[in-house]
Amino acid sequence: MHGIHHVTAIAGRPQRNLDFYARTVGLRFVKRTVNFDDPGTYHFYFGDETGSPGTILTFFPWEHAEPGRAGVGLTEATGLRVPAGSIGYWAHRFVEKGVACEARTERFGEPVLGFTDPDGMRLALVGVAGAEAEPAWSNGEIPAEHAVRGFHGVTLMLEAAAPTGAILTEALGFAEVGHEGSISRYRANAGIGGVVDIHEVGGFLAGRMGRGAVHHVAFRAADDAEQARMARKLTEGRLAQVTDQKDRQYFRSVYFFEPGGILFEIATDVPGFAIDEPVDRLGSTLKLPPFLEPRREQLEAALAPLEMPG
Repeated sequence: MHGIHHVTAIAGRPQRNLDFYARTVGLRFVKRTVNFDDPGTYHFYFGDETGSPGTILTFFPWEHAEPGRAGVGLTEATGLRVPAGSIGYWAHRFVEKGVACEARTERFGEPVLGFTDPDGMRLALVGVAGAEAEPAWSNGEIPAEHAVRGFHGVTLMLEAAAPTGAILTEALGFAEVGHEGSISRYRANAGIGGVVDIHEVGGFLAGRMGRGAVHHVAFRAADDAEQARMARKLTEGRLAQVTDQKDRQYFRSVYFFEPGGILFEIATDVPGFAIDEPVDRLGSTLKLPPFLEPRREQLEAALAPLEMPG
């Protein structure tokens, strides 16, 4: 299945980020590790019970990062999928928890509830008919019937939709399925993580990476062979220049910048998050890749202590 594998964003205080997504939003904390390229920083992964592709929202919590600025060349909003009848539950919960949220709107016939996390990241709950029949993780506070099912999709803010649309349709398994005002919709599947909306806003202010901004969007490849085929389509079609493969322990990745300047990734579905701890213990201890294990004591001393959910 094609679609979104994960979305990675920049956060501020680690504990605040953990509390918001594991407790307020009710995602499962599936992995606590470090940024492999900056190991003095945590890398948090949230998702469903097992961290299935299409449910994984990840963060680099850089406590002293400057705030980002929304604008052209960044992800405008990250959409999470909930049952259509659950939007009212979430509106009430956000008011109760003091979460900044917007009035309910509609896009492509689906109800949308926009909200903002404590670091200023823009998200939205999208009500999807039939999602109530899909598996759901409950944190014990949010009833399973209202729980987040994974990603609905992302909205990208770009000067022009067509060049990025070509990458989505020619290499990443999406098809253009509709337009609504200045938004073009691309869909890879009818389930989790299947939507990319491109908001075309020529001449708008450029965005700035920082706290509350999405760092990159990752797309699914079943395995190394499919990832290689997708990368070849990008390079042979002169759509993008792709990096060498990097081992991220729980998936393997290649990266490239789409024409509007947003960092894209292609990540394999395998091997998954249960390779170094059992499913019932996911996220319970700090996990390091083999090349960082010799530095465990030093890294644990440098990382902020955490009060774990549950």
